[in-house]
Amino acid sequence: MKIVSLFSGAGGLDLGLQWAGHDIVWANDIFDAAIDTYKANIGDHINNQDICKVKLSSIPDCDAVVGGFPCQGFSMANMGRTLGDPRNQLYRQMVRIVREKQPRFFVGENVKGLLSLGKGKALEEIKHNFAQAGYRVHHHVVNAADYGVPQSRMRLLIIGIREDIANVSDILPIQTHADPAIAFKLKLKPWITVGEALAHFPEPTDDGEIPNHQCSQYKLRFNGHLGHRYIDPNRPAPTVTGRGDERGGVVVLHHPNNRRRMTARELAAVQSFPDDFVFSGAKTTAYRQIANAVPPLLGKAIGLMLAKANASVKLKKRKAA
Repeated sequence: MKIVSLFSGAGGLDLGLQWAGHDIVWANDIFDAAIDTYKANIGDHINNQDICKVKLSSIPDCDAVVGGFPCQGFSMANMGRTLGDPRNQLYRQMVRIVREKQPRFFVGENVKGLLSLGKGKALEEIKHNFAQAGYRVHHHVVNAADYGVPQSRMRLLIIGIREDIANVSDILPIQTHADPAIAFKLKLKPWITVGEALAHFPEPTDDGEIPNHQCSQYKLRFNGHLGHRYIDPNRPAPTVTGRGDERGGVVVLHHPNNRRRMTARELAAVQSFPDDFVFSGAKTTAYRQIANAVPPLLGKAIGLMLAKANASVKLKKRKAA
């Protein structure tokens, strides 16, 4: 499938979609370091123009539009979240592009906290806007750990199916992993633990031999708050989070040895990035790119979901405009 990617960041979602066999024909973001990372690892097809100023005619036609639209204003970690946060309005740019390009499918990815924003009114407004663009819209909450990511990461998927697609009513990524307590019963693989995911990394040094694997001198604290918790090496890691802009930093998790913080390289592994995926910019910039990414393995599951749905599409006659 030909896919347009919005709010692409460093390209976690797009990498997963490529793993699933898709072609990213156009991508967009405005974070310079993430764009450099994207170009170095994925391709030159990313555009750095403000999405609000992008002309629709410059975006190629496609089979699907995807985007993890900015979620800082939606996050459960943001105690001041409001419906009026200007960052919450960027999804309207995705609606604008979907309305014009009329892809068969769209997928929006966001934080679970969007479900309760405005007592559910924010999500209903978002779904209504996409429905008006000509789509049947569904939403599902998924855990990235259920798709092989060594991290418990609850995400909201908003999925649209164009109204003229007659035989696809709803779609959802196919689960591959589960809590070890029930995985055998479900005939699924057990969750990947953070200890397993990081076992092959040597202790970090400052020599730069392994990209993005430099030491952090931060003195650990253990107070129960996210970023200051004991990490169980036999479970998936807690959620990697970041505020996503210049106003705040990333919650850098403790290494499962609980003697130091993870390096950016290790945090990337927790997000399921491959070891040869190198992040541009300083250490703190790399942390930010990683924290705001969609885990590539979740992206692959989304890509396989889209491929399966697209292969079975039967179109009914569309009404004349």
